[in-house]
Amino acid sequence: MRILAIDTSNDVLGVGLVDETKVIGEYITNLKKNHSIRVMPAIERLLADCETNPSELDKIVVAGGPGSYTGVRIGVTIAKTMAWSLGIPLSNVSSLAVLAASGRYFPGLVSPLFDARRGLIYTGLYRVQGHEPVVLKEDCNIPAAQWAEILKETNEPILFIGNDINIHSETFSSVLEEKAHFAAAGEFNPRPGELGLLGISRPEENIHTFTPNYIRLVEAEAKWLERQGKMTND
Repeated sequence: MRILAIDTSNDVLGVGLVDETKVIGEYITNLKKNHSIRVMPAIERLLADCETNPSELDKIVVAGGPGSYTGVRIGVTIAKTMAWSLGIPLSNVSSLAVLAASGRYFPGLVSPLFDARRGLIYTGLYRVQGHEPVVLKEDCNIPAAQWAEILKETNEPILFIGNDINIHSETFSSVLEEKAHFAAAGEFNPRPGELGLLGISRPEENIHTFTPNYIRLVEAEAKWLERQGKMTND
């Protein structure tokens, strides 16, 4: 069984090829560049280097959000298109769960996060059991200061992980003190190979109805709905 994993949900672009026992190949960059023109060449190069024809793929796994609105949409659209055209299953894994998996050796809880601007973060709380990130608090979009106060109620050390932890580390350290731990830079990038392995056991999505998990409306949509509400109330 060969599985192609695709993650464009944030600045990190990752594609991976796995089977049930190993990561066959990975391509990862952490650059603020246009994923829409880079992801297909990355997939083509990975498959060519791994001597795998698209027709040999058995499943597509995509990081379905949360994260960058545009980034998540690009990855999901490509994953759906490939799965449909190849006639193979599509599975979805939380972008935060993929990141949390990198903290499997930490003796405590894991809080993966992506910055959502204006003091907000995308995050969740996980305990990694074996290779599986188990959700303790669902993925959410929340002010970092509020999240720190929620985590203060836990009685375990917490590992914060992700490329944006430096933006919010002072907030977490001031509230959580010695309970706050921060991953090393080598663990910041979500691994597409990890995504593929997690996706093996995930249920199949309906290709036609599956949509990304944006968690919140993008700003343009929120403003549009706000205007509509005002017009209705006038």
